[in-house]
Amino acid sequence: MQWHDVQQNTDEWMALRLGKATASKFGTFMANDGKAFGDPAKDYALQIALEKATGRKAEYSFSNEHMERGHEQEPVARMLYEDEYFVEVTNGGFFDWGSYGDSPDGLVGDDGVVEIKSVIAKTHYATLRRESYDPSYRWQLVGHLDCTGRQWVDFISYCADFPDGKQLAVYRLTRDECVDELRRLHERRNQFLSLTNEILFSLGAQAA
Repeated sequence: MQWHDVQQNTDEWMALRLGKATASKFGTFMANDGKAFGDPAKDYALQIALEKATGRKAEYSFSNEHMERGHEQEPVARMLYEDEYFVEVTNGGFFDWGSYGDSPDGLVGDDGVVEIKSVIAKTHYATLRRESYDPSYRWQLVGHLDCTGRQWVDFISYCADFPDGKQLAVYRLTRDECVDELRRLHERRNQFLSLTNEILFSLGAQAA
């Protein structure tokens, strides 16, 4: 594993992720774990294979207004988290494992990782009511722990529409809580990476 001290969404960061499965998308192939891959996993495998074959970012990826808002508000959420928990969040960079990798939103000390979601009001309210992280991001969180080798990840939900004291919700997942998920991730990811290589071979291409 090699860690790259790069900022998210820069050209260098995007180049490092090219042709690799990344933790933010691990949920696509962890769905239906133990069964055949579904269409989302197959589509993602095709995207990775095309990126390997061409050396260019596939057209599958896109940006929408929710993603743009998240990029704009993430520094505010990080600052509130640092103030509330008396910690410093440093650059997450990119954890490069060759065929896969991870870009956490930040690192805390030697043991922690943060994943920041700037969300709309109803999503944040659901997280507050649940008193836990959004389960749709569970495999991304497990992926953070796996790829970084760290001991815990804090899921941070932020919504500026809420009153002071309720704008930030933080829930922690520890490595000890997901030993079985880490094992399942290793097995399923190997199968998924084999699928991407099969597609690449079917294209008659080698990695660019």
